[in-house]
Order: sequence, then C-alpha cells, then structure tokens
Amino acid sequence: MEETIDGRWGELLTRRYAATVATLCLGVALYALNTFLVSTSLPTAVTELGGVGLISWAFTVYLVAAIVGGAAAAMLKQRLGTRPALLLAALAFLAGTLVCGFAPSMPVVLVGRLFQGAGEGVVAAVCYALIPEMFPSRLMPKVFGAEAIVWAAAAFGGPLLSGVLTEHVSWRAAFLVNVPLIAIFIALVGLVVPAEDDRRGGGTVPVLRLSGCAAGIMLVSVAGIVPHSWQAAACVAGALLLLAAVVLADRRSRDRLFPSDAFTFGSTVGAGLWVVLLMPVAQAATTVYLNITIQHLWGYGPTMAGYVSALMALSWSGSAVLVAGIVRPQAQRRLIRLGPALLALGLLGVMAALVTGQPWLLMLCQVLIGTGFGISWAFLSQAVMEAARPGERDSASALLPTLQSGGYAIGAAMAGLVANEAGMAAALTPAAIIHAATWVFGIAALLGTLGFLASFGVRPGGR
Repeated sequence: MEETIDGRWGELLTRRYAATVATLCLGVALYALNTFLVSTSLPTAVTELGGVGLISWAFTVYLVAAIVGGAAAAMLKQRLGTRPALLLAALAFLAGTLVCGFAPSMPVVLVGRLFQGAGEGVVAAVCYALIPEMFPSRLMPKVFGAEAIVWAAAAFGGPLLSGVLTEHVSWRAAFLVNVPLIAIFIALVGLVVPAEDDRRGGGTVPVLRLSGCAAGIMLVSVAGIVPHSWQAAACVAGALLLLAAVVLADRRSRDRLFPSDAFTFGSTVGAGLWVVLLMPVAQAATTVYLNITIQHLWGYGPTMAGYVSALMALSWSGSAVLVAGIVRPQAQRRLIRLGPALLALGLLGVMAALVTGQPWLLMLCQVLIGTGFGISWAFLSQAVMEAARPGERDSASALLPTLQSGGYAIGAAMAGLVANEAGMAAALTPAAIIHAATWVFGIAALLGTLGFLASFGVRPGGR
C-alpha cells in the first residue's frame, strides 16, 4: 500500500489550531460524557424519584431530540449563523442539564432530557460541519483521531466518574458535572468561532420532515419495549418506511435538510452515507448483547465484561491515531473498504468465539471491530464532506454524527427483534444462549458486509 504522510500531530497544538481543536473535542466530550454519566446515574435517580417505568423514556426522549436536532443543525447554522447556532444549542443543553439536576420527579427529568438531546444534537452536528471549514484536508484525519481519543477517554472515565459522584455525593452531581464543561465550551465558541455574519437565511422550516424524523426514531425506540415480536417488527418496518419517505420528500424540496444525493448509489456522498449508517447498525449488536451474553454464558462480572467491551473503543482510537497521517487518496480508499470488512469479520468472529467458548478470540474480534472503525471512519467522513455539492457541505457534514446515532438506534432495535425471535429472553441454558447469539451476531455480520459493498462507491478526492 502506497502512502504519503503529511502534516504533524503537533500542528494541532499550534496557536493557529489548538483552541479550535479543543472546542470541537469538547463538543464531542459533552455528548460522550453525557451518554456514559447518565447511563450510570439514572437507576439511582429512579430509586429516589420513583417512576421506574419512565427510565427507558429518559434515553428515548434524549435520542429522538438529538437526532432531530442534528437533522436541523445545518439549517440552523445557515439561518442563524455558526456562532449563534452553537451558543443557542449549548444554552439549551445547559438548561436541560440544570432541569435534570434539580428535578423533583421523573417527568421533569424527561423535560430536561429533551432539552439536553436537542442541544447536544445541534452541537455535535455543527462541530462536524466546522471541521472542513477550519482545517486543511491534511489535518482532518488527525482531528477525527483526536475526537476518537476523547470518546475512548469518556468511555473509560465517564462511568467511573458517574459512579463515584452518584455513590459519594448524589446522582444529581453526575448530571451537574456537565455545567462547568458547558461553560468552558461556550467561552471557547466565543473565542474560536468567527463573529462575522455567515447566515444564508430564507425558506420555510421543514416541520413535517423533522416531525417524520422524530416519529421514525420514536418507532425504532418503541420497538424495544413492546411485548410481542410482531409489534416490534411492525415498529421497525414502519420506522424505516417513514424515514425513507422523509428522505424522498427532502429531495423534492427547495429547503433541504439533507444533501441532494443522500443515499443514492452513484455518488461518494450517497454511498458514504450508506456506510456511515450500516456500520453502526451492524456494531449495535455488540453494544446491546455482548456484555449480557458473556455474563450469562461465561460467568463474567460486570467489570470484566465492561473491559471486554472497552477493547473496541480503545482499538478505534488507537488505530485512528496510527492512520491519521495517510493522505494519498488511493490508500484512503483501501482503508475505507477495509474498515467495514474488518467489522463484518469481527462480528463473525464474535459469533464463533461464543460458539467455541474462546475468550481470546472474542477479545481479538473486539479489537478487529474497533480497528475497522478506526482505520476508516475519518477518511469516510472526510470523503463525504469534500465530495458534497456546492452549498451542501454543511448538510453533508452535519448529517454524519446524526446518522451514526440513528444507525445505533436502528441496529439496537433490529438486534432486539432478532434476539427475541431466536429466544434470547427465554434462554436458560448455554446452548439456548449460543443459539440466540448466533442469530444476532450472524445477521449483524451480514449488515456489516452490506456496508463493505457500499464502500466501493466512496471515492476520496472525487464525487
């Protein structure tokens, strides 16, 4: 493989770029930390406030709001300007955090989660859109690599920090620890993001399409809590049809939320967005079912199971750093294809490890899965950003983290549907658990293979 190495990591720390890198990484850190902090502290909050039946909705409301916010982010950036859009979103996230931190009941927590999700969805999407605006092409993979390091650190430190605060202070402190971070982010936005008016207003607000996005993701989330498999299947199918209808309607609109060639097969943007969607859809199977499977099958405790899961995040960040200096388009193209291939191979290996009872193989495959994301994600994202048609780079860039979140939600729902049909919920013996896991990870590998096939349409440096 021929490679050309350009740019240095140290360049990100120069006066020209350091504050910008810190701003974008903090935007990612807010999203990542919030995810891990809340998942650890919320059970204690429910114990104090009551409303155990609402705990899943605390995640659902956040996810729906984040995806809708992300879908609307490019429009907000263009209509309000970059700095006002980021400041407004950060203030919404701050308001939601304060509401959650001082909530007297679970319904109030849900209101706070709504504001948190909407704010952070916009923050993450606009931060992505700023990458091609504020960095040259040679440094973009390094920025993505820095963000991967931040995500891995949050994956390790978030649950620990939340656990310590929840146990020794209060679950409320685990929410409110975000407040100083948000304040720093707001200050950095004021320092880094240009103040000049970059608004390109006009047009109507696409309320119907945004509502369709919200309804589609809500259906995906509901699929995980309905009592019967046919109901879950109907929810997933309805969600996919509704989201497809939103994309088709968007293509015919003058005020688009998405790039005009989104999800087509004849362009780098269209094919790239399929890969961005399918890779998280496939990997969601390990996020949802790997920990619980190895705990029941091999007797692992939560800590050991957590370490096995963390291998994926470590491998992602480590491999992203290793390949960040590659700038030759031919080499990037190979890595974009190799990434989904390693993901599919890793998922097949997870299935084989569970069947044969080989923990070392499982850990190796977790490394393969993380490496698949790490070696391809930055170049995939950069290819989509740079191939966007004139005037559509904001919408293409902002769609990437939104689509990633949506992919995890869809993948989790599909994995749950397969697991229930395969008898995972009623599995009492190792053989029954293995049977169900074989179906879950086998179909996940198939979805990863579809991502691999779609990757052949992605051409770095071209459209």
